[in-house]
Amino acid sequence: MVTQITRGIKISVTTSFEGTYFKNYKIHFAFSYEITIENHSKDSVQLITRHWEIFDSLNNLEVVDGEGVIGKKPVLKPGESHTYNSGCLLSSPFGAMRGHFNMVNFTSTRNFKVIVPTFKLSAPFALN
Repeated sequence: MVTQITRGIKISVTTSFEGTYFKNYKIHFAFSYEITIENHSKDSVQLITRHWEIFDSLNNLEVVDGEGVIGKKPVLKPGESHTYNSGCLLSSPFGAMRGHFNMVNFTSTRNFKVIVPTFKLSAPFALN
């Protein structure tokens, strides 16, 4: 698990290898990840958008920007948390993701960025 706290918002990430798939005559390596967002600040906040940079060991980079996470824009009061699961496909058995969530603080009405720390994606059979 990797964790990071930005402006009182703690991000925790765990990952799992889900298997290999053939798509368009090419093998892909499927990974899932679980992200928990905890509000340790004194203000209510809302996640508005996400930004991901997805890397694989073949030097492929995919950038993903979008609204919310898995179709939701969670509001977190002080002490609350939100957990969600998602996944990605890589062209190799090793990779990593990093990114950030754009959030709004309801007290100050200011937007701020919460860093999602780099987390590794690796197929266990490829490790030695």
